Amino acid sequence: MQLRDHPLMSYRRLSNWPPVWTRIRGGENQHPSGEVGILREILWSVIQLRPRERFFLVVEYEGTVYMGCLLFDDAAFCLEMQQLLRSLEFFQRNASVITFSVPNAA
Repeated sequence: MQLRDHPLMSYRRLSNWPPVWTRIRGGENQHPSGEVGILREILWSVIQLRPRERFFLVVEYEGTVYMGCLLFDDAAFCLEMQQLLRSLEFFQRNASVITFSVPNAA
C-alpha cells in the first residue's frame, strides 16, 4: 500500500498526504504541490503537547527548500510514521519523497 493511500494518513477524515508545501529558504517559490522534492529533514513541533499528532517534513525541490506539516488523528500512527520516515531519511536524500510502501492497517 502506498503511504498516500493508508487509511490512517488522515486528520479529521481528510487525507493528510501530500502536505501543503511552504517555501522556507532558497530560490524562487515554485509553488509545488503533490509528491515532490528530496526529503532533507523531519521535525517535531516545539510547541506541541503530548500526545504528538503532527510533525514537519523539509524537502528540497529545484534548489528551494519547502516545509510541509503532517497532522494525524491517531497519535500512535503519527509516531510510527515519524519514526519510519526518519529511518528512511538517510536513504531518501537522493530519491523522491515517496518511494516506499507501508503495511495495511490492522
